[in-house]
Amino acid sequence: MIDTLARIFLNTERTYCGKPLMLVKKEGKYVPISTEEFSRRVRNISTGLRALGLRSGDKLIILSENRPEWVMMDMAVVCMGAVTVPIYTSLTPEQIKYIITDSEARFVVCSNQEMWAKIAAIKIELPLVDRYIIIDGPAPEGVMTLEEVEKEGEKLNQLDPAEFDRIAESIGPDDLATIIYTSGTTGVPKGAMLSHYNLVSNVQALRAVIEYTDKDTVLSFLPLSHVLERMCTFAWIYVGATIAYAESIDTVAQNMVEVRPTIMVSVPRLFDKFYARVIDNVLSSPPLKKKIFFRALKVGRKYARKKIDGEKISPWLRFQYRLAYRLVFSKIVERTGGRIRFFVSGGAPLSIDIAEFFYAMGILIIEGYGLTETSPVIAVNRLNDFRFGTVGKIIPGVEVKIAPDGEIRARGPNIMKGYFKKEAETREAFEDGWFKTGDIGYLDRDGYLVITDRKKDIIVTAGGKNVAPQPIENTLKTSPYIASAVVVGNNRKFVSALIVPDFDKLEVYARENGIAFGNRRELVSRPEIYDFFMKEIERLTPHLASYEKIKKITLMEKDFEIEAGELTPTLKVRRKIVEEKYRDLIDRMYQE
Repeated sequence: MIDTLARIFLNTERTYCGKPLMLVKKEGKYVPISTEEFSRRVRNISTGLRALGLRSGDKLIILSENRPEWVMMDMAVVCMGAVTVPIYTSLTPEQIKYIITDSEARFVVCSNQEMWAKIAAIKIELPLVDRYIIIDGPAPEGVMTLEEVEKEGEKLNQLDPAEFDRIAESIGPDDLATIIYTSGTTGVPKGAMLSHYNLVSNVQALRAVIEYTDKDTVLSFLPLSHVLERMCTFAWIYVGATIAYAESIDTVAQNMVEVRPTIMVSVPRLFDKFYARVIDNVLSSPPLKKKIFFRALKVGRKYARKKIDGEKISPWLRFQYRLAYRLVFSKIVERTGGRIRFFVSGGAPLSIDIAEFFYAMGILIIEGYGLTETSPVIAVNRLNDFRFGTVGKIIPGVEVKIAPDGEIRARGPNIMKGYFKKEAETREAFEDGWFKTGDIGYLDRDGYLVITDRKKDIIVTAGGKNVAPQPIENTLKTSPYIASAVVVGNNRKFVSALIVPDFDKLEVYARENGIAFGNRRELVSRPEIYDFFMKEIERLTPHLASYEKIKKITLMEKDFEIEAGELTPTLKVRRKIVEEKYRDLIDRMYQE
């Protein structure tokens, strides 16, 4: 029975030998890492760590970009009963110090000199850490290279080849596998404790409702410190799928063409940018090409709607769609590598317009929902059973109920053991055995879960009206001219918004319309630009109730940043911090 991450590893090395389990780019081309090589390195790293003093229950930090060694280290740790604590590479040294200290980590692994510089800045303040390991050498004084760890493990494995298996098989499903620190949109990060079976149950539930096999190739670019990418990695390893690693977030478009993935997991921001790029290219095309595109899109939407509703598709519509695909959509699909079976979207709400746009072109994005504390998936759309605007049906083994105030509550084998060293917060997170997600939503009559907003984000206007900001923000971001938006208005007379323009497009618009500006500050202060954005917002939001409509905006000079504390590492807005930081700008919108 496969009920631990260690048994996933043992099963994969037996079942999927002789195939590339990973692809990594070296010297300009992707090269394979076989299941045998992956297995050998995991075993050597695990035994090497044990030789250095890492024991069952000990915590090990991973501070690294996505790469095969990240996963090898993770598997090596969980296969010996120790606990992996991942850290986002975008965090500051002070934030990293908090997680290392709070988790009581004894080992710290970092990828390169850049990451080591962050550790070196706080090393003197980390008395509990016994060992530092760097993946890419040379190693600074007092630091070991991963190669040295592997060599030590290899020698010991040759002396006793069966020891690794004995330890791996002794791990229980309820044993702690990882502590993942929440990104802290509402306060100090908390360490969610996930057991082996928390994650394995999620892997198996997804496998029961979504088809993925050893024939699939996945492009990995969402940080492995993100619980969704991490759990999906275990899912790909579980079935022997090939995982290719993007070089960086900036090269994803190029890497998609090189790898030609069949599956990819992302956050909505990638799809927003892809959509904006397509529309931007179309709008700058000659009139005939533009006309052909929008005609094709109209056909695609009609075809997609009938397909979703299960209606009969006429031979004429089928012919029109095939023609539209050949002339228009195929060129867009080729930018994904041409083999994509489906994308997975999680981490934040996906706009219905974006999902329908891609599906009209033959690209399915299935949206799911969950939290770090739920390992993470609670609900997900299926490949042949989906509804845009929802996060799908509840996965097998998990139960959901809606509290009287609309909060989504869940229970099941995927729910965390609790927050590390935070008993009061753990008690607060549960009620009668149900985990309180903090999200507001409902189950529609067919069992699809709809997320309305975060409970703590709901805006209550001075008139007592409840406004969910996230759906409005998602709608605004479908404009090619809007990069980010934060809707505000709690205890105010009306709703307003902080808007970050897409400056590349806005500057082109300004020049084409004879609007003079010297810099971005001047550009966003021009009344013509303000009026342009208000008209754009009115165009996008005719469906909103009067109390939801945005009455005033402030145009920002620059986007919100992780480094400034305005965004979490998963690119969610820290609403409270943004509202406090830009209080003067917000207050100005409400002055008579």
